Amino acid sequence: MQHEINTPRDLLGSDGRITEEGWARRPYWRYDRSKIKAGWHRIKEWDYYSILSQDGRFGITMTMSDLGYAGMFALCFLDFQRGYFRQVDTLKAFTMGRTGFSPDSDAGRVAFEDANLKLDFEYVPGKRTLSFSAPGLVDADGNAGLEGQVELEQPAELESMNIATSWAENRQAFYYNRKINCIPASGGFSLGGKDYGFDPAKDFGTLDWGRGRWTYRNRWYWGSASGYIEGVPFGWNIGYGFSDRSPASENMLFYRGKVHKLEEIHFHIDTADYMKPWRFTSSDGRFELDFKPLVDRTSNTDLKLIRSEQHQTFGEFSGTVVLDDGTRIQVDRLLGFAEDVFNCW
Repeated sequence: MQHEINTPRDLLGSDGRITEEGWARRPYWRYDRSKIKAGWHRIKEWDYYSILSQDGRFGITMTMSDLGYAGMFALCFLDFQRGYFRQVDTLKAFTMGRTGFSPDSDAGRVAFEDANLKLDFEYVPGKRTLSFSAPGLVDADGNAGLEGQVELEQPAELESMNIATSWAENRQAFYYNRKINCIPASGGFSLGGKDYGFDPAKDFGTLDWGRGRWTYRNRWYWGSASGYIEGVPFGWNIGYGFSDRSPASENMLFYRGKVHKLEEIHFHIDTADYMKPWRFTSSDGRFELDFKPLVDRTSNTDLKLIRSEQHQTFGEFSGTVVLDDGTRIQVDRLLGFAEDVFNCW
């Protein structure tokens, strides 16, 4: 359990299996799509961003994904003061891996545009530029038209969550994922004539970058938060339920840009009402938090072959976490999210 990778290596061998499973502080695995032992309809590639304003009480999320037989693209506005969200999304059939995702999580460009939605993610080492628009997206008062650009400055020394694991029932099915917390965000967007700005001294973006060949039916739990605790950048990534996590979990704290590794985390949720309080506990006693939901970004898709039920719930975390050296950090109403997702695709 908790096998750490410390040196670069190919992700997949000639047999289509992960060369060495585990977790890492940096993206040491080299992804090569041509080594995947599966047809185009089984390969999944995605980039997801969440940018939240702790003081402004608003946020935006962006998704680009290529699932093989379909691409899913989405832009979502979140208003935490009014408990409101609105999303514009597009499902494009038979993308077949042609969306243009980079094998490198730090360099490349991927873009999508149709009549309802425009997304453009451009990466160079140290900087991510996200451009986006959705003319039909409306705020809580019905004012329409969202357009903006966000810049994420990523320090070279910033550590991240990296994990490569497979499924017990099929070792050629794999999950390679990088999640980066605490990326200072600047820029902003306008919606319905009102401007929303991000302050890099206060606001952070989070990246979920993933590549893999999945099994068909999965349910996972994921949570993330980024902010400042007494002036220090702080956050976490937690999750389970997806692939065989015997080699490693993806549970980590981030403090001053460094990883502090956690053991097992458990989400306690009332699945009859996701807006009721949640509770998080840990096997090592180092992550004990309450969660007050503010917005349940829920979506349901049933296209027979593709089915999905998602509850990405944004809210406030409060409680205590413990760093590797035993330092206790008190968390008070830190804005973040946690989700319960079931997918067949």
